[in-house]
Amino acid sequence: MASSGLPAPVADPPPVTERLIEPPAVGPLLGRAVGRGLTGLTRGRSATPLSSQRVLPSRRVEVSEQTVDIEQWAQYARVCGMSVGTVLPGTFLHVMSFGAQMSVMGAPDFPFPMVGMVHIHNEMQMLAPVGPQDRLTVSAWADTVRPHRHGATVDLHACAQTGSDVAWWGRSTYLVRGVALREGAVGSAEESASPARRLDAEEEVDVATLAPWAQWSLPADVGRRYASASGDVNPIHLHPLAARALGFPRTIVHGMWTHARVLAALQGRLPVRHAVAVSFRKPVLLPSTVAFRARRTAEGYRFAVTGRDGERNHLVGSVAALA
Repeated sequence: MASSGLPAPVADPPPVTERLIEPPAVGPLLGRAVGRGLTGLTRGRSATPLSSQRVLPSRRVEVSEQTVDIEQWAQYARVCGMSVGTVLPGTFLHVMSFGAQMSVMGAPDFPFPMVGMVHIHNEMQMLAPVGPQDRLTVSAWADTVRPHRHGATVDLHACAQTGSDVAWWGRSTYLVRGVALREGAVGSAEESASPARRLDAEEEVDVATLAPWAQWSLPADVGRRYASASGDVNPIHLHPLAARALGFPRTIVHGMWTHARVLAALQGRLPVRHAVAVSFRKPVLLPSTVAFRARRTAEGYRFAVTGRDGERNHLVGSVAALA
């Protein structure tokens, strides 16, 4: 993959050392991880090690000739409130890359357990239109461990290519609680100052200035419906007992559903080439009613998903046109 095809802030990915014929099934990977994590919790142990040198795998997982499942795309569009069109949204390309990302995180050489990892940021760049008819090369890799006040964060990158051109790139930042990085730990780095990452800074999204656009009533089954459409079958979104075991009073909606629902609300208002970044704040419990708020800017939009009365922020973010 040529570095010139990636967004400027992204370093060259590691070389491909694992090529998959088809995306792996996410369910078994998550099931094994959750089973190990819940067993540890019931025995009174933290699912996350407290301190260690962290070495990320120096490899990239790649799936070639990946095609769009039209029925899945239609199901995804319905649950996220989107119109089925000829251009796929970035959040659906994230779904198409999720199996490759899970292959990275679920491998024995990944230094953090998946259970307890919290998705706190997501950013994406749509660099060219991708249609349901396109055949994609999808790849994923991990880089950059950073200290965090609650532990450490790690970035999972993914990209989708049509031919030799990168059409979409995404970065998901996960918080790993309870990890204390030692000074000079391999992979630690200062916070990236990329334009895309600056978009998701909460201080740049003054929720008080955002106009109310809509209220969304979320039924108790939206987590199960999104899991069916996306393949993300993490039990905290499906089963109250699993949610309570990990500290939630009841099931919570997927953060990427909320992200996709925002893009659905802005559908038709965004150029094909755009950068979007969000920070996930308070989880959205199911069932519930939330409010979508937004403001037009010179670059694009600032937006937030809050409680019905604006009393808590669930998601804040920005979207901007790319030149």
